[in-house]
Amino acid sequence: MKLILTRAVDGLGTAGDVVTVKDGYARNFLLPGNKAIAWSQGGEKQIDSIRRARSAREIQSQDHAKEIKAKLEAAEITIKVKVGATGSMFGSVTDKDIVAAIKSSTSVDIDRHDIKLAGHIKKLGKHSAKVSLHSAVVATIAINVVAA
Repeated sequence: MKLILTRAVDGLGTAGDVVTVKDGYARNFLLPGNKAIAWSQGGEKQIDSIRRARSAREIQSQDHAKEIKAKLEAAEITIKVKVGATGSMFGSVTDKDIVAAIKSSTSVDIDRHDIKLAGHIKKLGKHSAKVSLHSAVVATIAINVVAA
């Protein structure tokens, strides 16, 4: 089956790539997970918009990635969450929350799929996460989770 990837899939390709995979892999994994769309002539137009969006988010050079790494590691990233009367959080901090906090504190736009957490953040306090900026550059950021 011929598909257009809408996001990066390990071992297959990146967003905007046209790939041919087995029917079962497409029906059971790629299509239900919104990782791909069926290829069509009209879908070719979507490829251009996907590639433009990817290139806008993508960090072009290793030097630029190092600059962003320095900015991220120096930043104070604070996330405010709702807590109950006992001090426990409602839910957990997601990668979307982290991306929004990074954007508000440093004005750097990071793809949420590039953030790697050691585990779920379900407690107040200081936590760390790794952000893959380039194939050779990984930033370790400090996240401070506080009550709202």
